[in-house]
Amino acid sequence: MILEDGSVFEGVSFGFPASVAGEVIFNTGMVGYPESFTDPSYTGQILTLTYPHIGNYGMPQNNSDELKYPHYESQNAGITALVVADYSRSYHHWNAATSLAQWLYNNRIPAISGVDTRSLTQHLRVHGSLPGKIVIEKNDTDFYDPNSENLVAKVSSSAPQLYGKGERRIVLVDCGCKFNIIRELLQREVEVLRVPWNYPLSDEKCAGILVSNGPGDPKTVTETVTQVQKALEHDVPLFGICLGHQLLSLAIGADTHKMKFGHHSQNQPVTELQSKRAFITSQNHGFAVDGARLPAGWHVSFKNLNDDSCEGLEHKSGRFFSVQFHPEAAPGPTDTSFLFDRFLQVVR
Repeated sequence: MILEDGSVFEGVSFGFPASVAGEVIFNTGMVGYPESFTDPSYTGQILTLTYPHIGNYGMPQNNSDELKYPHYESQNAGITALVVADYSRSYHHWNAATSLAQWLYNNRIPAISGVDTRSLTQHLRVHGSLPGKIVIEKNDTDFYDPNSENLVAKVSSSAPQLYGKGERRIVLVDCGCKFNIIRELLQREVEVLRVPWNYPLSDEKCAGILVSNGPGDPKTVTETVTQVQKALEHDVPLFGICLGHQLLSLAIGADTHKMKFGHHSQNQPVTELQSKRAFITSQNHGFAVDGARLPAGWHVSFKNLNDDSCEGLEHKSGRFFSVQFHPEAAPGPTDTSFLFDRFLQVVR
């Protein structure tokens, strides 16, 4: 693996044998690699896992019923490539259907093991996330910055899709939606209409709108920002998650910025400013909202306890709010799943 600053990390290929480029980031989670690898928010990224031992429980089974198997967050792979310290060639789990290497090969994802991921992570913490490329057998490729284009348009659904039955309909704006958001809503007995990223929200009658997570720079997703602005004008309750949080901030006139190396982990502590309660959260984002410059009527609701970054916004009416972290987190933690209940209380 070659970083844009010239750093080189050598390893052994165990995925699909092709050279690729993307943004190199690191994730400090200890478990949950099937969920991470199928998270659309990782689109365009070369993922480095800091936990050294990867692959020991294989990859779980999956089929066309996209909501049946909770270890998959989408039908497609999200990551561009994978970097690990130690790949386990033997795997065992009651739900395992294939090895990680075979799954990567089937999904055409390159991967290398034997890399000093501790050194690589320290390098990224000092210099920030960098464009990089994995070069297999000297088949070189150009560097590529995924944040330079609208990645949401690549991963969003192409047509509306209806899930479940209920007295109230929630419109889910799919910016790269994780399946567990849909599962959380269906458990609360509502009807979910999943719509493309640029769907005209003002044309749809619904009880509430949820804007999902997704990849890339929120400033490239201008059409969704415009639709969110129209939804706010119609006073429909709205909840934003991760990228949805950033898109809401742009819709109300606030700003976002690129973080040095982002938050990619299952152990980010946040505090709710009103209740003073602290929660451990799952996060996956490289951009953040500037919470110091908000329009009148809006306030920061959550803050990160590590770097004091903005982790949530709320309008004084209580009808519109968003969070940077993942209340639908899979495999966890599930400390903040109550936010779905809070949203549906506002809807009802």
